[in-house]
Amino acid sequence: MHGRYIRMFISWLRHIVKTAAFHSYRSLLSVLLRLIRHSQSVFNEKEGDFRQRPSLALSSQPVIDQDKPTPSVTLAVPLLKAPLQSQGCQPGTILQSPTGGELNARPNSVAYNTQSPGNSSAPLILSMPKPNVCNPVGVPIPSPPSPPPPPPPPVAPGHDITLVPIVPGPQVSRYDRHVTVKDVYAAFKVEKGPLDCSEELATVAGWEPLTHPEGALFFYYQEQRVFTDVDVRDPVTAAKIGEAIKKAYRKVHEAKIRMHPLVELALELIMMDGEEKWGYYFADHDKRVVFWFEDHTSDPLMNKIRGVERKSHVMYALESQYWRHVELFPNKRSLPEDVVVKLKEIVMLAQAENITSETCLAPFASDEVASMLGLVDSLMSSTNKEREHSVWIVARFTRLFYNAKFVNFCGQPGARLGVDQSLYGKPNVRSKRIFRVMNVLLFGSFDAQSKAIHRIWVDETMVQPRWKNFIDRLTTEWSGYTIYSTVMLAVDIGFLAVQSVQTEIAATLLAYLSILCVLGSLVVSLVLAGQVNDSRRRSAEDVASFMLGMSRSMLGLESLALMLSLPFALLIWAMTFFAAALSVLIFRTAGVVVVSIASPVWFAIFCLATWLILAANDFHVSHLRSWIIERVSRVTSPSYV
Repeated sequence: MHGRYIRMFISWLRHIVKTAAFHSYRSLLSVLLRLIRHSQSVFNEKEGDFRQRPSLALSSQPVIDQDKPTPSVTLAVPLLKAPLQSQGCQPGTILQSPTGGELNARPNSVAYNTQSPGNSSAPLILSMPKPNVCNPVGVPIPSPPSPPPPPPPPVAPGHDITLVPIVPGPQVSRYDRHVTVKDVYAAFKVEKGPLDCSEELATVAGWEPLTHPEGALFFYYQEQRVFTDVDVRDPVTAAKIGEAIKKAYRKVHEAKIRMHPLVELALELIMMDGEEKWGYYFADHDKRVVFWFEDHTSDPLMNKIRGVERKSHVMYALESQYWRHVELFPNKRSLPEDVVVKLKEIVMLAQAENITSETCLAPFASDEVASMLGLVDSLMSSTNKEREHSVWIVARFTRLFYNAKFVNFCGQPGARLGVDQSLYGKPNVRSKRIFRVMNVLLFGSFDAQSKAIHRIWVDETMVQPRWKNFIDRLTTEWSGYTIYSTVMLAVDIGFLAVQSVQTEIAATLLAYLSILCVLGSLVVSLVLAGQVNDSRRRSAEDVASFMLGMSRSMLGLESLALMLSLPFALLIWAMTFFAAALSVLIFRTAGVVVVSIASPVWFAIFCLATWLILAANDFHVSHLRSWIIERVSRVTSPSYV
């Protein structure tokens, strides 16, 4: 009896061991298989497909990572997420195809196009709903209710809204608002506990306040994809801008313009002739241009560039203004990797041109381009992420380079390929005879300054890198002239103190003339150095305005060359008068031996100085010899009747 129980117990124990071992081996093999698959996915850089659900450890079923955002391929602010529906745990696909009227009537919604590519340019965008996360027993977990969409901006009935097309560059006057702050000191009372300023930063009637990397406050209305610098926290202003938004999109619909779903609208409150108007423009992130719902002729867009006739040329100006829009409103944008790579290639090309060419078209000096290249390298770590500071840096650099492409007629038959190249032919040449006389009287400095000025002012456009080098060189020269003038002034005064000089009227007169020229050189150098240190040294626009005014004077840019030549020329004249006074003193008071020794030295110095002056005016002895031979041959050659 006891043996039977023992055999039953042993049989039952054996069954338990076999069952446990079987399940253990199966579980172990399953775990090993999953580990092998996971290792293969890591090796193939596809570990994202094996993200596991929190409730199912080591599950072989791949689940989409719902928290990881999809990298953006444009600089547009992401679209609003529509409420999604699905059944069970199976993901579905929603494909809609609204009509053209619906597309224009609802610019903030995603557009779907089922037509053939040849009939429509609207992109095909698929909306993939998020799958429901299921628990281990298969019961779907109810998703939390979606928050209600923000209310539309208030509409101001009765307001006469006038929309005016503008460009974001000079006509969005963010940097000229000068909003005054209350000039009263009062210590701010900080409430107990961690400071909570969420009420001040909360969304107001759908408008989200954002802070620019430079510190400016602007607002974004996500429902209609609108940016503005206007303070919409004022109810009256909010009502007016709501009406402006409604009118802008209505005009787009009336103009039958196909709107890409990522198009953004920007509004600016402006005053024109004492009347309140709303400036507007649209920014297309697909084509990277700004546009309007009406034909528009814009002087700020042309930037005073003459000869613009082709759409392919204006495209660079429109893209430059697009980057200005991104620069003004960089928040909530992801930085595409291809944009950074393209900017890096542009900067590298500019650096290569600066190294290998004297006529580089880059709007930056070589040291500046090198610094930019270092910044662009650092930007690679910010790609496909919402980094407003990096977006601002890329937008600022890209805007400047595309503006340079527009100024230099990039892609046009008459494109400027060197910074010295004039696109409009040679400038009007005035009488050269008076300039030659002035150049001789100014000891060649006039011609040197004139050539330098024409190298920095080409086609009424400032060559900024050369201007900086030009000003630095002038500042160094003027500093040296002030030292020479001071020394020369002391020499002249010491010369007049000599007893024998006081009896020589001619020597005294020449010494006085030398002193006057020294004083003139000293005063002019100080005045010019003071003018260089003003805003014309810092602002390219002020420099361009100054140069444009000088070019329209009686002598044109040569008047500026004349002014810049005065310190050197007056100092040379002071030395000349002093040399003449010293010569008078030597030849009138010294003996025969002194005169016989000094005369050859004086004559040699005079010839060398004269030779330098003539060479500076492109007049050489060889030219004189050929001229004499030509004249003699004309006289001696027989004439035939």
